[in-house]
Amino acid sequence: MEEQILYTNKGPVCYWRSESWDTGKDTIFFLHGLTADHSMFDGQIEAFSGDYNLLTWDTPAHGRSRPFAAFDYGDTSEYIRSILDRHSVDRVILAGQSMGGFLAQSFIKRYPDRAKSFIAIDSTPYGSGYYSGFDIWILRQVEWMAHLYPFRIMKKAMSKQVSTTQRSYENMMQMLSPYNKSELCHLMGLAYAGFLDDNCDLEIPCPVLLILGEKDRTGKVVQYNKAWAQQTGYPLKIIKGAAHNANVDKPEEVNDCIRSFLSECDPGKQHDVETEKNEVTQ
Repeated sequence: MEEQILYTNKGPVCYWRSESWDTGKDTIFFLHGLTADHSMFDGQIEAFSGDYNLLTWDTPAHGRSRPFAAFDYGDTSEYIRSILDRHSVDRVILAGQSMGGFLAQSFIKRYPDRAKSFIAIDSTPYGSGYYSGFDIWILRQVEWMAHLYPFRIMKKAMSKQVSTTQRSYENMMQMLSPYNKSELCHLMGLAYAGFLDDNCDLEIPCPVLLILGEKDRTGKVVQYNKAWAQQTGYPLKIIKGAAHNANVDKPEEVNDCIRSFLSECDPGKQHDVETEKNEVTQ
């Protein structure tokens, strides 16, 4: 992957794109979760690099996209649009983990015609009917509540909560390492408050896949996903043995779900892949 920078009036946005870019291929944009970075998609980059153009980034105010003046969902949608325009991508496959799913829905809210499909990995839905008054209240308390925990214990607890494998635990610990306590707590507060402010009833005009770690213990993600699937009819795939960072815990299983979903969305793509495999084995 080739590192690039989008310069904004609030700070630099670092992102990565396939070194071999083919305008004839579909593009997947991988959007990571809160306090994480692009490295959580290493298992997906390796798996899909041959068949798709790939984009991923460190979300503004995360990872290498720091320092950054402020995190804002509307601005973030514009940065996604700018990156797509820069690389002549008219319609994109959005794959968002946790908060990355919020960012994908925020983008779809503003640019519905530019989403080819949407894959939500341990994320939750836009929509006023999913969240109770208490849910909304508690999300607005995240920043000061996070400050109550000793920083070292908090980072270990966060990493343990989102993972079931040592690989995933170590990845989360590494992704948390650039932040000091004040920055981390403030980022969490901004992200959740920003989601609540941007949230709305949203009709998604493209195919959607929901992926959920069987052992996701983060908030009410399991409950929200089941309600999301029930109310919309979106397929919900459960990844056995995985927690909130399901794509890091069980990358092969998640990749299989994504590949199958994209093949169903574009049957011709599956035919092309199978033809290439047959040619290689002959």
